[in-house]
Amino acid sequence: MTKILGIGNALVDVLIQLENDELLSTLQLPKGSMQLVDADKSKDILNHSNELDKQMASGGSAANTIHGLAKLGVETAFIGTVGKDETGDFFHKDLVNNNITPLLIKSESPSGIANTMISIDGERTFGTFLGAAIELSAESLKNEHFDGQDVLHVEGYLVQNHDLLEAILIKAKENNLRVSIDLASYNVVEDNLPFLKEMVAKYVDIVFANEEEATAFTGYDPDKALEEIAKVCDIAVVKIGSKGSLIKQGDFVTQVAVDQIVPVDTTGAGDLYAAGFLYGLINGYDFNKCGEIGSLLAAKVISNIGAKISDENWEEIESRIEEIIA
Repeated sequence: MTKILGIGNALVDVLIQLENDELLSTLQLPKGSMQLVDADKSKDILNHSNELDKQMASGGSAANTIHGLAKLGVETAFIGTVGKDETGDFFHKDLVNNNITPLLIKSESPSGIANTMISIDGERTFGTFLGAAIELSAESLKNEHFDGQDVLHVEGYLVQNHDLLEAILIKAKENNLRVSIDLASYNVVEDNLPFLKEMVAKYVDIVFANEEEATAFTGYDPDKALEEIAKVCDIAVVKIGSKGSLIKQGDFVTQVAVDQIVPVDTTGAGDLYAAGFLYGLINGYDFNKCGEIGSLLAAKVISNIGAKISDENWEEIESRIEEIIA
């Protein structure tokens, strides 16, 4: 059985349902962006949203993808750093309860929290306090973490620590892993563009990007961006929202449509798309089927609040996948 290792920021999501976007202006957080905040700003977000509906769930981009893969029956593990606190315990238990092998490093710092503000139109804006998550370092990585794994999925947010990301990618290749990366956020791509391009060209096999990230990475619209990304990796995937996704390997291009639904919360859509696509890929399905499974998972996760799909929806997903691969 193919084993997939995820590495990323171990965060607990605090999901905040906004009544309007005024709070984003008050907090000076651009709608749709991921902004890193300090502990004081994180508390400020929570204080300003005190009267709004909230939920808590384990999160982080790569962890969300690994959760989706585990739910599909894939053998998975996750590397990240958490604090020795209730938030860190919550994250650890959530991995174990979902049959994910936790390879967590414990820190004296408080665990990271992703304050996820969900607008009425489903768009999400992150004010992320990385806390202990940012303490994941090149020195934390052991060869035994990678030994026996087949695929590495890493979140693009880690590009903000250049030494860490390069060490991860080098270790993955030394252990003959196939490498998948999700570009994560357009502003993170813009801020680290030369280094990110170098890392993708040197080490990455599969790139996932949405429209904004693909444009930030290449300077082009989705179709041309797909071509440019595919020049520097084996498989390029550009997600184009309600229009579906574009997939390119060599000269072969596939466009996959999606079911039209009104999103409740877009948190985790890209992460779960990656889970579905990778599941299809490791099972040898063609790109159309991989994209359809990815789109199915993305559609299910945006139909509810948070980056996790409900247990009852997983039963429906299993039957839909059987139809897709038939």
